[in-house]
Amino acid sequence: MTPAPQITAASWLMVAVLGLTWGGTFMVTEIALEGITPFWLAAGRIGFAALLMTAIWGANGFALFAAPAPARIWRAAIVIGALSSAVPFILLAWGQQFVTSGFAGVSMAAVALIVLPLAHFLVPGERLTPRKAVGFVIGFVGVCILIGGQAFTSSGAALETPGRIACLGAASCYAISSVLMRRLPPVDTIGLATVLLLIGACIVLPAALIVEGPPPLPGTKTLWVIVFLGLVPTAAANLLRVRVVRTAGPVFMTLVNYQVPVWSVVLGAVFLAEPLPPSLLWAMALILTGVGLSQYGALTRLFRRS
Repeated sequence: MTPAPQITAASWLMVAVLGLTWGGTFMVTEIALEGITPFWLAAGRIGFAALLMTAIWGANGFALFAAPAPARIWRAAIVIGALSSAVPFILLAWGQQFVTSGFAGVSMAAVALIVLPLAHFLVPGERLTPRKAVGFVIGFVGVCILIGGQAFTSSGAALETPGRIACLGAASCYAISSVLMRRLPPVDTIGLATVLLLIGACIVLPAALIVEGPPPLPGTKTLWVIVFLGLVPTAAANLLRVRVVRTAGPVFMTLVNYQVPVWSVVLGAVFLAEPLPPSLLWAMALILTGVGLSQYGALTRLFRRS
């Protein structure tokens, strides 16, 4: 039986690190796309991360499940690996050609709203309460305000509707994979993170070859950027994500999705001199209010212990 989520100070620190890491990834990705195509960028970062994590996993003795796992568990691991990175990367790479960047951002924030009902029925200890639901909706509204007019405006592209479906499909992939990951039996965190990346690499590498042909020869700058993307927001962040989902639960993990757009805006202002939107303070107030409401019990227990 899956144990109830345990939210600690370390859990809050990990989701904060993930929010900052993935919020800053957009800037680095833009740099990488100057020298490589989207699918091969995804293949490069996942492939490098998978090789790196395999070496670390091997140094730890290739431990995985605490007990011999039946075939259904391995099938579930394959599905989780596909839905954790490869499939949503492909859906987003295709869908963002036809939708506004704002809609793509809102789609990622919607992961929390998708996880809530799934976790209520499938994960012990993740019961959907009115306060939790209201908190997540308030946080979602905050993200929409931050993104502004781009959130739901039309791009005018002929394939905009399929593009929007693809973005929402990517959000659903992240939600479903988190819930399924939480339901796995006792497992080594490093081993699970590695297996998920290996499965993702096995999917995205052939997809890149089919869609974009042989890989382009990137320059030195692009190669270093791919190494960074593979090391930090892919390998290290995937390890943290597995740890958060396995200990604190998939609903708590979705708090990252509300942080990412905030960090993206703030870091863009700091490093790229982009203007801060006037709605930033209002959006952050709503997001923090939503987080506080949805995680009131966890916050109360945390401060009581301290």
